[in-house]
Amino acid sequence: MSKTDEQLWQDLISGDESAFSTLFERHHSLLVGYGISLISHRETVQDCVQDVFVDVWLYRQSLNPSVSAKAYLISSVRKRIARRHERDKIFRKTTQLDDSLEKIIEFSLDFTVEDRLIANEETLHKVRQLNQMLNALNARQREALYLRYHQGLSVDEIADILDINKQSVSNLLHRALRQLRRDWTGSTPLFLLVSYLTI
Repeated sequence: MSKTDEQLWQDLISGDESAFSTLFERHHSLLVGYGISLISHRETVQDCVQDVFVDVWLYRQSLNPSVSAKAYLISSVRKRIARRHERDKIFRKTTQLDDSLEKIIEFSLDFTVEDRLIANEETLHKVRQLNQMLNALNARQREALYLRYHQGLSVDEIADILDINKQSVSNLLHRALRQLRRDWTGSTPLFLLVSYLTI
């Protein structure tokens, strides 16, 4: 039976290299995909993800043993990409930097439908409708929904990742879901269809 992220995180902090390797293999693709949703340069994203894992190993003894490994890694990758983007702008001597993280990088991947997973024509039509509705939301709302419903993170964890307070996360999610409910015309419950969507 494979270990949970929590168990692996504890083992990593204790210096277990195999736990570190397992966490890397388990989350690497997710982190690269998330990073590419923020900036489109794959090499830069891969470098940032690698740097995050190097830091996790080097500074493992100072890591908080009670945090969610997935939330910590996503947050670290987001911050690393923002810092890299900021540094590159300074080197290029371009426009004055904005201190706001959300203006430095913006969630840009669209939700898509896994057509091959849906046999029912009517369900496929409804999922495509929901797909269009999701992509009409603003970038912050899409990112909050992605982190909450695709990655299963808590409001607290999302607040840390997006560097905003809990109430702001709740507001983002509430407004996004309210807009989806307002525009939704199908009889199928929204939460059932969301499971078909990926980014």
